[in-house]
Amino acid sequence: MSGSSGTQPSTRSAKAGLQFPVGRLRRLLRDGNYARRIEAGAPVYLAAVLEYLTADILELAGNAAGENKKHRITPRHLQLAIRTDDELDSLLANVTIAEGGVLPNIHQVLMPSHH
Repeated sequence: MSGSSGTQPSTRSAKAGLQFPVGRLRRLLRDGNYARRIEAGAPVYLAAVLEYLTADILELAGNAAGENKKHRITPRHLQLAIRTDDELDSLLANVTIAEGGVLPNIHQVLMPSHH
């Protein structure tokens, strides 16, 4: 019998110190036919990477919402956060965010010239 008596069974997510569900990711990896065998550490690593990316995007989107004096993150804030960060922009280059809009940008040729 593992653990001390009277303790709650701990999840693999809790053991890894993660919020993302390691057990669910393991099931999805198995059922998705990505490989014949799934190593025990694979869903833990995947959960950690997904949690890191999610936290990074949400932090930047929260900053974008705060700059616009909003308390709620909208798809527009996600778009601004992703497109202003070089690494996230390259990772999500082919992703379209619904209701995200475009980055504010006016080409230099269109700007009034000051002679």
